[in-house]
Amino acid sequence: MCTRGAYRVRDMAPIAEARSRVARFRHEQFRARDLREAKGTATVTVLIPARDESRTIGPIVHCVRRELCAPGGAGLVDDLVVVDDASSDDTAAVAAAAGAEVLAGPGVGKGGAMSLARGRGDLVVFLDGDVTNFGPHFVTGALGPLLFCRDVTLVKGAYVREPASRLAPPAGGGRVTELVAKPLVSLLFPELCTLADMSQPLAGETAVRREVLDAVALEPDYGVEIGLLIDVARRYGTSAVAEVDLGVRQHRNRPLGELSHQARQVMEAMLSRAGVIT
Repeated sequence: MCTRGAYRVRDMAPIAEARSRVARFRHEQFRARDLREAKGTATVTVLIPARDESRTIGPIVHCVRRELCAPGGAGLVDDLVVVDDASSDDTAAVAAAAGAEVLAGPGVGKGGAMSLARGRGDLVVFLDGDVTNFGPHFVTGALGPLLFCRDVTLVKGAYVREPASRLAPPAGGGRVTELVAKPLVSLLFPELCTLADMSQPLAGETAVRREVLDAVALEPDYGVEIGLLIDVARRYGTSAVAEVDLGVRQHRNRPLGELSHQARQVMEAMLSRAGVIT
């Protein structure tokens, strides 16, 4: 049931009705002021792991502070943190100037940076630091299902990827998603096969309850997203996972040659959970 206490929001039914599937929502269903009322005394942390994102991190931090933090904003976000993971540029300085708390990451990869969220807010929203069309709905959309659906423990963003050229059609999942993550979920985890129907299982826009972070291990690198998804689905069931449509997402498109390292880490996280490797 998508309620929290006595509070109910209209039009809060997931797009997909079958609870055996991953529930899907739209970011438009969740307004910041409604979320602020629904969260009560719970605290919300927004954490952005970033490496060499000085060009984009400032506008993202500015937007979250202006629209969602108090004073001045909705008062929804209590804690705004950027984890600078061994950047070679001035990501840390730009983030601090924009108003974020900046922590030094362990320098081992994305998951290591995300692990610094442990022990912070009751609800944690992870964001990527390379988005160029960022809006507050990236946060409110991810938080909505956690606040209004008691059985949801993990929310993943879903979006249309901006095409690389005007002649190309809009894209769904990225290359690692479509060629590695989705096929391996179907092959290695047939009991979790509904996860392969998700639009963006590797999405960096992720919201999770703190007790979940305390209960599962986080991969230190790019395997963190798929590892967290599989661990939550195994522990709590696929009905504990939701997707929220965030619209169009524009970000840095990495060259193919840079993706082999990421793909290997994603595969390692999946193969170790399947017992194929140790």
